[in-house]
Amino acid sequence: MTGRAQVYIRTPDPISTAGITAALRGRAEIEVVTEQQVTTDTVGVVAADTLDHDTLDVIRAVRRLGCRRFVLVAAVESDTTLIPAVELGVRALASRVEATSHKLAQLVVSTAGGGAAMSPDVLGRLVKQVTRLQQTVLAPRGIDVNGLSTRESQILRLVADGMDTREVATKLSYSERTVKNVLHDITTRFQLRNRTHAVAYAVREGLI
Repeated sequence: MTGRAQVYIRTPDPISTAGITAALRGRAEIEVVTEQQVTTDTVGVVAADTLDHDTLDVIRAVRRLGCRRFVLVAAVESDTTLIPAVELGVRALASRVEATSHKLAQLVVSTAGGGAAMSPDVLGRLVKQVTRLQQTVLAPRGIDVNGLSTRESQILRLVADGMDTREVATKLSYSERTVKNVLHDITTRFQLRNRTHAVAYAVREGLI
């Protein structure tokens, strides 16, 4: 990192690319980079008319270059694309009308620093999508929106309280083998080293 937020710009047409590049290149806190210079620290700025499946494909293409965090300049006409956009790394969203050079630079710097910025309207629509997903898809399968089943959450909370396998099994009326299998499934799914790592991860990510 150079101390400035690195940004790679992808738009549907050369004029839009030139416009956003000109708006950001003059900012002292921003470094506009080429496709060959993209790293995992680079913030992708993607501009499109609307957040649709074609736009999601553009974000995926930029992710393949190395970008993991995105500022999206687009209108949100359908809620169905919100969750996929966030999963792909969109951390800030602005309409074309809002995307002045100052506003865009703010969003890039915030995103580079790990922040996120979406309007209350978009956040409200995103929450509704997550709630709908929880109610219609996850809950019938006994899975919470955080990716853990009720049983997995219970076991992790007890392990976090300092209980060993036998104590957890007794508390929940499970066999010790069941507790071990559940912990093994969690560490495998989230690519964790052991139960201590699993608890630390779950606490840090707000899963329990």
